[in-house]
Amino acid sequence: MCGEGFNYLSGQCQSFGAAGGNSFGQAGGGRKFPVGVCIFRRIVVYCAAKLLFMMSTKVETKTNELCQAILEHLQAGGIKSRIDTFLADASARGAYENLMSKGQALQEKQHGGAVLEPAEIAAFEKDRDALLSNPVASGFLDAQEEMHELQSSVKKTVAKTIELGRIPTAEDLAEGGGSCGSGCGCH
Repeated sequence: MCGEGFNYLSGQCQSFGAAGGNSFGQAGGGRKFPVGVCIFRRIVVYCAAKLLFMMSTKVETKTNELCQAILEHLQAGGIKSRIDTFLADASARGAYENLMSKGQALQEKQHGGAVLEPAEIAAFEKDRDALLSNPVASGFLDAQEEMHELQSSVKKTVAKTIELGRIPTAEDLAEGGGSCGSGCGCH
């Protein structure tokens, strides 16, 4: 183990500083940062502690700005109000929870190899149609979808930025059939 802030990847981590041991500096806010040289596979990487701290702070600041912009979008787009309205409506919540429970039970039954009865499917579809005809519940479902699309868009843009080493263009983001990246579950 090389100490806080250093990764050990088939190499060594050497520190220079007081008594040759692990040396940490102190930055604003009481944050510790490593001071030293990391040696990985014969490549020397100088850990410029203040630069790392400043980069971390800049990324954190920009992340907070992005989060604030997302919150403003959720407010302005009415997404938050539709979710709050749904959460305050016990009847709509109950219908939604009932439908989700029925859907999960049907999936488990089918996954277990059982054949679904037409009456079970018809009862589920009737409950689904009733839920979708409820404006509070359908507003909630639309808000959920909008939030998923926003989250997927942000994830995809950040992933493409890291992958390409630059801010992606619309064409870059269109590649891959609209997928938001591996591990998201949408593909």
